[in-house]
Amino acid sequence: MSQRIVIDPVTRIEGHAKVTIQLGDDGQVADARLHITQLRGFEKFCENRPFYEMPSLMARICGICPVSHLIASSKACDAILGVNIPPNAARLRRIMNLAQILQSHALSVFHLSSPDLLLGMDSPPENRHIFGVAAVAPEVARDGIRLRQIGQQIIEMLGGKRIHPAWVVPGGVSSPLAEEKRDHIQAMLPDGIAALQRTLDRFRGLFQRFPEEMASFANFPSLFLGLTDGTGKLEYYDGPLRIVGADGAVVADHLRAQDYPDYMSEVAEDDSYLKSAFYKPLGYPDGIYRVGPLARLNLVTNCGTPLADHELGLLRTFAGSPLLGSFHYHHARLIEMLHVIERMHELLSDRDVLSPHVRAFAEPNCEEGVGMSEAPRGTLLHHYKVDRNGLMRWANLIIATGHNNLAMNRGVKQVATYFVRDGKLSEGALNRVEAVVRAFDPCLSCSTHAIGQMPLDIDLRDASGALLDNCRRG
Repeated sequence: MSQRIVIDPVTRIEGHAKVTIQLGDDGQVADARLHITQLRGFEKFCENRPFYEMPSLMARICGICPVSHLIASSKACDAILGVNIPPNAARLRRIMNLAQILQSHALSVFHLSSPDLLLGMDSPPENRHIFGVAAVAPEVARDGIRLRQIGQQIIEMLGGKRIHPAWVVPGGVSSPLAEEKRDHIQAMLPDGIAALQRTLDRFRGLFQRFPEEMASFANFPSLFLGLTDGTGKLEYYDGPLRIVGADGAVVADHLRAQDYPDYMSEVAEDDSYLKSAFYKPLGYPDGIYRVGPLARLNLVTNCGTPLADHELGLLRTFAGSPLLGSFHYHHARLIEMLHVIERMHELLSDRDVLSPHVRAFAEPNCEEGVGMSEAPRGTLLHHYKVDRNGLMRWANLIIATGHNNLAMNRGVKQVATYFVRDGKLSEGALNRVEAVVRAFDPCLSCSTHAIGQMPLDIDLRDASGALLDNCRRG
């Protein structure tokens, strides 16, 4: 007989989700779905607020990647002001965004995914956590904690605090960088380089011990989408959008953020609060694409910094190009962490990085603005409309995890089909279903903005756990 398997909650992710696996009468997987079970309503409760409050307000969407929302929101507000921000303001925004990518990638690789990689997908679940990693590989655990610390301390030195800094504002940033802070940040970067080189030396061979996961973790042809610098190098803050196909050929290039409705659309499905984005010319669901570290490396010819370029060359020699298997997201994050440290060093070495001219002032000159940047998990878009007084009338957010939703769902089904066979279920198989979701590093607090018809099921229980009543909608 058919069976329904539920994994609730999915563990070691940021936010709340569950997976349902439907087995057919033959015991094989007939379908599998990822359901995002939380709702965030930022688009609605920002209405009628002054637009200049948006960066600080939108940063509250997430405590893991508030800087990403600060950046995209401020860029949308820059467009409403109709200003070009000072060059050093853009430089300082870039540095903070790079620090954000560093600390967030460190959380994903070391705290959330390394237990699977170092202890094994089939290891006892009670050991699969950062303390389990510290027991078998203390240097890896220390390096992961140090890398996250470096990213967070840079954010704090620039913005005044590590979480929800209000330093990035419409028109630029609120204060320049002091020389002593610049020197302090520069002094931390060699520690980060050394930690990443140790990690990459260990993990290059480690990744090769997972051939089944490389073959089955959301490994399929798709489009890849993200920003570039216009010349084919990695870019996180600004630049044209590029889309490439599964063969590496460019499908669309030099796309502008403000034109996103021409090439990007979303659909809300009734079993999840997470919208699914797709490439509009191919329609839904054929317009599936991926964003984030894996996609960004597939978009570029090289990273643009020497150490990261060397590592990218090694990865491409081993796994080919473009990279189609989502298991490679882990390796891509390590390469990006190396790149962002090198890039921060370059930006901090610029002679104008201490310039006091860091903000442009203006009244609202436009009633609409779009801001796009690269968050750790992929392309992030904020679109605002205001009235003539600068009060918010409407907002739309397209979050990186929403871009990846179709790919995550396809990956969940692919992994379930591969590892759940003949109606037989193991804890390791269930962990792999969760692990393919973790490979994308979804940030569900950021991304759940669709109000659909997802069922609501509430149990009322007494102190002993006995069911007293149940209410279900949908």
